[in-house]
Amino acid sequence: MLNKKVSIKRGVGGSVVNRFKPVVSTRESFTYDKSLFTPMPTGKKIDSLFSSEGGLMKGTNYAFVGDPGVGKTTVMLDILADQQAKGNEVLFISGEMNRIDMVGYVKRYPKFNHVPILFMGDYIENDPLVVLQAVLSKGYNCVLVDSFAEVAVAVVDYHGGTMKNAETKILNILEQHNQGNNQNKFNTSFMLIQQVTKGGEFAGSNRFKHMLTGMAHMKFNADGDRKIYFSKNRRGGEMNALYFSLNSAKHVGWLFTEPLNMAI
Repeated sequence: MLNKKVSIKRGVGGSVVNRFKPVVSTRESFTYDKSLFTPMPTGKKIDSLFSSEGGLMKGTNYAFVGDPGVGKTTVMLDILADQQAKGNEVLFISGEMNRIDMVGYVKRYPKFNHVPILFMGDYIENDPLVVLQAVLSKGYNCVLVDSFAEVAVAVVDYHGGTMKNAETKILNILEQHNQGNNQNKFNTSFMLIQQVTKGGEFAGSNRFKHMLTGMAHMKFNADGDRKIYFSKNRRGGEMNALYFSLNSAKHVGWLFTEPLNMAI
């Protein structure tokens, strides 16, 4: 938080530059509605990984990275559909899939049928930042973005500049909705599927990393089994690996957990 300007003398010649004086706060000065700290559980085993309260927390941002084909989109859509079934307002922003792809998903997982979707490809001639601002203005409890990198590329294609600058512009929009600056006054939680480098490292700016509440990894183990675990979580969820299956025709099957040092 920044407020008044102060003059600071700097350099041998005594030149003066204008700087902002940072404000130091205490916890007692923070004012938030208590409902902000009420979890949004799905009733599934994944809830214990999101937070110590048992469920996705409001106004949070989680990145999901993982192996190709491990099921990132499927798992995230399953969680989103479960959130919707609990009465929460949800939205899927797709930077990669089109309507034909979605029909294929719904055939395998009918529960995805009623999830509202924004296909970014439908607005390829429009400013993607304006599209995001317009669709998010209503206010949602939970929004899934697949993938964050694809949306950032669309911003670069339209505005030029670097990926870092594009990420910053998108993150500024997300942060406004974390704070509840929308018509419904919802503190939106974002689940962001993100790409990794060839070396398996997280692909994103420092601003992106610092803004994340948590980072989840989805991987195959040596036997080909699928698991998800968090390497970072400011909301204190279980730091175990949760195994899951995509064999069911109707939903993701959450199986069992094991200590992370055994699962990796």
